[in-house]
Amino acid sequence: MSQPENLGSFFKQVQELLMDYVNTRLETAQLKAVRSISQILGTLIWIIISLFLVFLVIIFVGLVVGFWFTQITGSYIAGFAIATGFIVLLLILATLLRKVLFINPLIRLFLQKSQETEE
Repeated sequence: MSQPENLGSFFKQVQELLMDYVNTRLETAQLKAVRSISQILGTLIWIIISLFLVFLVIIFVGLVVGFWFTQITGSYIAGFAIATGFIVLLLILATLLRKVLFINPLIRLFLQKSQETEE
């Protein structure tokens, strides 16, 4: 009669250990997900701030180039039109090369960040 009690207590202990193991695995998976998401969001925020600063630099460089061409041409309209033309050409070039310059590097960066967190 002691065998069924031992077998029953064994299964109860195994069940408790199994539940503890599953709960621990779930917690570690959640923590890994939180770490991965926070690193990706941090990188995304850094990219947004960097793009904002690049935008400001482009504006100020455009103003400087516009005033420079204004002095060369003697006309505000012609000087700023030439500067605007350069900025539009840069925008067209960035649009044509968006996959090579922006999309693929961002995908590689996010994949690299997510693989770093798994290791």
